[in-house]
Amino acid sequence: MRLLVFGQTGQVARELARRCPSGVSSVFLGRDQADLADPASCADAIAHHDCDAVVNAAAWTAVDRAEGEEAAATVVNGDSPGAMARACAAKGIPLLHVSTDYVFDGLGEFPFSTDHPTAPLNAYGRSKLAGEEAIRASAAQHVILRTSWVVSAHGQNFVKTMLRLGAERAGLNVVADQIGGPTPAAAIADALFVMAEALSKGAAGGTYHFAGTPDTSWADFARAIMAGAGLPCRITDIPSSAYPTPAARPMNSRLDCSTLTRDFGIPRPDWRAGLADILKELRT
Repeated sequence: MRLLVFGQTGQVARELARRCPSGVSSVFLGRDQADLADPASCADAIAHHDCDAVVNAAAWTAVDRAEGEEAAATVVNGDSPGAMARACAAKGIPLLHVSTDYVFDGLGEFPFSTDHPTAPLNAYGRSKLAGEEAIRASAAQHVILRTSWVVSAHGQNFVKTMLRLGAERAGLNVVADQIGGPTPAAAIADALFVMAEALSKGAAGGTYHFAGTPDTSWADFARAIMAGAGLPCRITDIPSSAYPTPAARPMNSRLDCSTLTRDFGIPRPDWRAGLADILKELRT
């Protein structure tokens, strides 16, 4: 199987490159080869590459900056995935697209099902929802994989931020009323490979959820990071209201991942094992 991957330096793209299984060849496109700010260049890349499936692992991920630059974020997260999907439909190949729990309003305490009504709280969520809607409208065979709280040993993410601050400070205040599932980028990459193979054999695809287990708060996740790294930094719980950000964050990021397990046999990854792997890699 030949994969064309949009993204080179992001967390998921890097894990896709590192974990490519036997029998799969992948070409990774950076911004110089296909700029998601230019949807036509993304469609052209698909048209001119010989591939069996396309993975979009690139996105505008600056959540707070999107509040002041929503139009630009929507081109990257909305228009370009739509252009990719139409190009895939023209070639008769599937598109696998990584999306987010931010398409939901974050209300309640139950996990969001894949068919729960969407209602983004912020510009980033609206831009990602626009991408989902464009993909569904394209008639391309596709998978939209919503995930949450992505972490790895590379890039910018919560684990690396906590390790840096935990080494500098005796204590940190961390939000405790936002609940979700930290998701190792390595597990997302593995899931995408499984799904790409299934799509190549005729699986229908659709919208799925994939998040780490067990659900936890940012504060408890921070405690696990400090404990795993052997840092004495004390974590103090605070409410979201005590840590205002330009973009509103969902309080409930829990995702119901049962249909992914049912259709593809992919279980939720244990983020504690993933965190241990990340910390081990960062120590070496």
